[in-house]
Amino acid sequence: MRPVRGRARGPVLRAALAAACAAAVLVTAAPAGAAGPAPAAGGVEVEIPGPEHGGDAGSGHIRVPAAGARAKTAGGLSEAERAADGEVAKMIDNGPTGDRLDVVVIGDGYTSAELERFRADARQKWDEVTAVEPYTTYRNLFNVWTVDAVSRESGVSGDPAPATVRDTALGSYFWCEEIERLLCVDQPKVDAYVAKAPAADLVIVLANSAKYGGAGYNERSDTLGYEGISTASAGHPKSGQVAIHETGHSLGKLADEYFYAGVPEYEEYTGPEPAESNSSALPADRMADRQAKWYRWLGETSPDGGTVGAYEGGGYYTTGLYRPTDNSIMRVLGKPFNLPGVEAMIGGFHRHARTVTPLTPTDRTLRLRHTAKAAVPRLAGADGRQLVVRWYLDGRELKRFEGRTEVAVADLWLFDLRTHRLTVTAEDRSPSVRDPAIARTLRSTAEWKVRL
Repeated sequence: MRPVRGRARGPVLRAALAAACAAAVLVTAAPAGAAGPAPAAGGVEVEIPGPEHGGDAGSGHIRVPAAGARAKTAGGLSEAERAADGEVAKMIDNGPTGDRLDVVVIGDGYTSAELERFRADARQKWDEVTAVEPYTTYRNLFNVWTVDAVSRESGVSGDPAPATVRDTALGSYFWCEEIERLLCVDQPKVDAYVAKAPAADLVIVLANSAKYGGAGYNERSDTLGYEGISTASAGHPKSGQVAIHETGHSLGKLADEYFYAGVPEYEEYTGPEPAESNSSALPADRMADRQAKWYRWLGETSPDGGTVGAYEGGGYYTTGLYRPTDNSIMRVLGKPFNLPGVEAMIGGFHRHARTVTPLTPTDRTLRLRHTAKAAVPRLAGADGRQLVVRWYLDGRELKRFEGRTEVAVADLWLFDLRTHRLTVTAEDRSPSVRDPAIARTLRSTAEWKVRL
């Protein structure tokens, strides 16, 4: 989870939630200037999912040991287990790794005999993710890889009881930092498996468990480049929603829209304007006057219900910060992204995925006998909208070729011996994007040199 920028971090504060969530523990950063012990060496910040019974998407954040704390190592893998361990498969293939957003799914607590079930669980969980917009429309921008991690024992630590410890490949464990639903991992072990797959942009760890839980590791990996790790229980129906919420942080760079009622340090926000696109210190009228944040969406009906406005409470603060709608998935599990959230997610998808893949090599000059070919992914939205494909010769549009994915050099009507530039573009003219800065990123190109 990415806290509101501008807020200093300090010691960790724990406060009990409401009686209905008595098992939940709220952990938040302290105000600027507070003194306290430094985090443990190698600690990483993770988001705690909301309680199982209730709609809250999250319950705050906490620093946990990067290398985990509940690992059991009873012995090494057998020869047959080692042979199966680390096998990589492309579960969803939508194009070259360099042109797609690559998701890597790794299972923990699956023995070698359970790897087929892991792959089935991975597909089911990805189906849950792509049932939510804008994932549904843009599902063809993603590749999904599975990496087999062989565990010596089935299941994960902390399930069914805190004292349960199992020998697993990734060291997954519930009751992380004494919070039952916080499902932590040994991040260096996860990274060792991620490194086996090509260029991961996002990582999902599925625990072989039906117990409710998860965690959001939403700091970018400096070494492997992925945007974050979401942990989830493979067998719990709400775990897919937890993972989607976490991708709101990692891909959409969205702030949490929930807040901590009754916690003194989070009663009123008085800091600078947050950097996240869905969090603001401006009420609706001032936002409109300044043409700031989500002003382009004010008054519009949002997929999560109601209209876009400025609803007080968000970014953990009860007052002083506003969220775009009352109950998007950044606040409540089971809800869709709101309109500003959808826009941010589409921008995040396009940061990692290109919508033009040249099939004809671009490193040589094409002659009359050649054809320039490109692959353009199809959008899968209910409205049937597709990317707009256009061709240009030396910067001049060739309107007769619009929508085509291949053009023969002989059809260009070249009349001289000069070398020319043939360019194809695919543009996403999504009505869900109104910010010109984001819209400018929704365009990919490929170019060839051509001549008679």
